[in-house]
Amino acid sequence: MSPSPLARAKDSARLLRSDLAAAGIDIPHSLALELVAHQRGAKDWNTLTATGGANLQPAPAQPPAFAPGVPVLRVVSAEVALGFYRDHLGFALDWAHRFEEGLPLYVQVSRGQTVLHLSEHHGDGSPHGVVWIPVADVRALQAELHSRPAPPRRPGVDTEAPGGPTLEVIDPCGNVLRFCQRDDG
Repeated sequence: MSPSPLARAKDSARLLRSDLAAAGIDIPHSLALELVAHQRGAKDWNTLTATGGANLQPAPAQPPAFAPGVPVLRVVSAEVALGFYRDHLGFALDWAHRFEEGLPLYVQVSRGQTVLHLSEHHGDGSPHGVVWIPVADVRALQAELHSRPAPPRRPGVDTEAPGGPTLEVIDPCGNVLRFCQRDDG
């Protein structure tokens, strides 16, 4: 037998109060009941209980929260890939993890808001993956890459690429990075 609508509303009030307390906000149980009643479309808790919970609106559904994803690029040698990502592309090494000596390396690199994971693990990512990275000024990035001492590549900018001018770089492991100056028009 499922709980009554009022029992579910009371449970919601207890959960609300508990979650707020965990965040350092203490409220009386009566206020939690009033807030839940408002969420369910009632004027107040007394109105809600007088109807026995009839015609209650369901608790508002919260859409799942998403954060930016982090691409995992398969690399044969993290050492070789790190040299390229740090020295040529200007990424910073955030952290590196290896379960024990001799096992594959897994690292995180970042530059600005772009975060990438580079993995030597065979099950992570597919060789020759592609990552599309928006940039504010693709020509400035091109100039920066060309100014590096002995750049391994001197990429051009494709002005006809979908989405806007794009500079494509291939890392030493065959992964493709497409830096695109968005054309939102």
